[in-house]
Amino acid sequence: MPAQNHSIMSEFILFGFSAFPHQMLPVLFLLYLLMYLFTLLGNLLIMAAIWTERRLHTPMYLFLCALSISEILFTVVITPRMLADLLSTHRSITFTACANQLFFSFTFGYTHSFLLMVMGYDRYVAICRPLHYHVLMSLRGCARLVAWSWAGGSLIGITVTSIIFRLAFCESNVIHHFLCHVFSLLKLTCGESTAFVSIVVILVCVTPLIGCLVFIVLSYIFIVAAILRITSTEGRHKTFSTCVSHLTVVIVHYGFASIIYLKARGPHSLYVDTLMSTTYTVFTPFLSPIIFSLRNKELKNAINKSFSRNFCQQSA
Repeated sequence: MPAQNHSIMSEFILFGFSAFPHQMLPVLFLLYLLMYLFTLLGNLLIMAAIWTERRLHTPMYLFLCALSISEILFTVVITPRMLADLLSTHRSITFTACANQLFFSFTFGYTHSFLLMVMGYDRYVAICRPLHYHVLMSLRGCARLVAWSWAGGSLIGITVTSIIFRLAFCESNVIHHFLCHVFSLLKLTCGESTAFVSIVVILVCVTPLIGCLVFIVLSYIFIVAAILRITSTEGRHKTFSTCVSHLTVVIVHYGFASIIYLKARGPHSLYVDTLMSTTYTVFTPFLSPIIFSLRNKELKNAINKSFSRNFCQQSA
């Protein structure tokens, strides 16, 4: 069956941006390019600040650095090809490139979700079990959590990609999306087991996301309960401020994801689907470094210090 797929389906046509007015595409290209460059710059600045500032060599910032890496890799997999397609008249992708894009986007995307869950656990331990923090969040323990997050993302990427590309594709090779989207690919498959496979893929995709979200929500229930037991208002505010940036990113991450998958279907669904999908794949990574740098005073000061130091050295 895989050999048959390769021989029949050598490439796919990405139809997502074909629904847009031609004069609108250069505007979208410039907008998404600026957001993409800012996403790369913002995450690189966060990583540089954490690397150079010894005060930030703590588990919370180690996880943030890993999160920035996964975010950069996720955008690199999707955005450059999307930008090229905005200015192209023949928007196609080869069978192999499509499989690679699906695998890496799932790997880095789910790694991102697992790291957000790990960061929630870190905040839970820091606030609810402070006496055990240095034991539970040792350097080796943090490295294991990061490694398990990457392993989990890779496992989901391999599972979904192997399931999809072992199916037989029908005559149509038009993907109604701007990337190799898993559910758009499922619509092109044919065979008696397609309905069952679709259910399996949905379970594989949704279960880890719901599991991560439930774990984060439970962590914050315990965190809020611990904060409410603090007697001073200043102490409650100071403790909760260490969670604000992470909680905001979680809300943005899952908020945009739920809008995409729970939206109502309409007559202009392709146009709307493409715009909504770009908000998740471009706008959400764009917001993440802004939220972390603006809501975290220590990180903001470290970024300013690192930027000023490098700028002064170049000026000298």
